[in-house]
Amino acid sequence: MLLETHHLTKRFGKRIAVNDLNLKIARGSFTALLGPNGAGKSTTMNMLIGLSQPTAGTVIYEHHSKIGVVFQGSVLDDCLTVRENLQIRAEQYHHIPADRVTILSQQLGLATFMQQRYVTLSGGQKRRVDIARALLNDPDILFLDEPTTGLDIQTRRAIWTLIQRLQRDRQLTVILTTHYLDEADAANHVVVIDHGCVLAQGTAAEIKDRYAADVLTVTTPDVDQLLGQVALQPTYQTGTQVTYSLATMQAALDILMTNRALISNFEFRPGTLDDAFLALTGKEMR
Repeated sequence: MLLETHHLTKRFGKRIAVNDLNLKIARGSFTALLGPNGAGKSTTMNMLIGLSQPTAGTVIYEHHSKIGVVFQGSVLDDCLTVRENLQIRAEQYHHIPADRVTILSQQLGLATFMQQRYVTLSGGQKRRVDIARALLNDPDILFLDEPTTGLDIQTRRAIWTLIQRLQRDRQLTVILTTHYLDEADAANHVVVIDHGCVLAQGTAAEIKDRYAADVLTVTTPDVDQLLGQVALQPTYQTGTQVTYSLATMQAALDILMTNRALISNFEFRPGTLDDAFLALTGKEMR
């Protein structure tokens, strides 16, 4: 494994921020750490990258592994140009080729604004520069701590297209924390954390199959008759619409076929990672 944790624990006084976390990260994989605010995601990330020491447990990297980090907030200088920012940081590493900044600017599409001051860039442009900074040392693992927070949907999609291309072309290992659960759908491994404990882990598909119910909403001219014929208790009812949470698609088909004379319209939605997340962590605001 490229990275492993064994019984990783972090306490702040009496509060346990991370409790006995065991991870195995394979080379070229994409791992998403999910959890509500205060769940322990950022504390875990800080221990993995060495900014914080664990109270107990260990973090083990494969020998000579290199890491890159895209933090929630940028660490670049607003008053410097993009090229100046990247060149200064490139010079802090040993054995980086002299043309490394130029090559990254071409690969990440920065060439048109390399001479602009960082402060003048759009949110999406800044994020691409932040990613370039994190890739200067050609890392084996790229840590992304909520990299698309505050970006519009078009920019988020462009950033993720870029990250997925980097992962595919370079066998880059990616570890992500995010509040946008759709970004974790492509993950090889999803870890749901709350109150410092792992609630569930597996592929995104496994998490959804295990914890997210499918949703069937039907429109009927006779709600009372439909309720009388369907043994399952509805999760929601309003006007002429009745909503059911179901374990399988087959259960939805059974309701539709058995009661088709009573159903004028319907909508079926497979369970999502958002549904699984809420089932695991609760629906209360934090």
